[in-house]
Amino acid sequence: MNRLRLLSAAALLAAATSVSATSFVYTTDATVGALKGTSDVTSDITSSFSDDKVVRAAREDAASFVASAGEIRGAQLEAALKHIRGKLPQLAASDMQLAQAILTL
Repeated sequence: MNRLRLLSAAALLAAATSVSATSFVYTTDATVGALKGTSDVTSDITSSFSDDKVVRAAREDAASFVASAGEIRGAQLEAALKHIRGKLPQLAASDMQLAQAILTL
């Protein structure tokens, strides 16, 4: 009976380790994917709008937007978001991603 308990405990430990490793892999993949998406947006924005007056004027509003988790939306940020989406209609990015990209300029 003692041997059966030992084998059962070993099997449970092996299963738990496998589940934890799989969970870690999925979590890591999701995090890396999200960061890559943000990085791609930032790259597109910085290469296209680094000297754009409308976008540069929205930096302070973008900082308030990011710091307030999207609660504060200034007029200059709204104008910049509209301007960016008009120039890059294929860009699939959230307002938060665009605001963070504006901050990198």
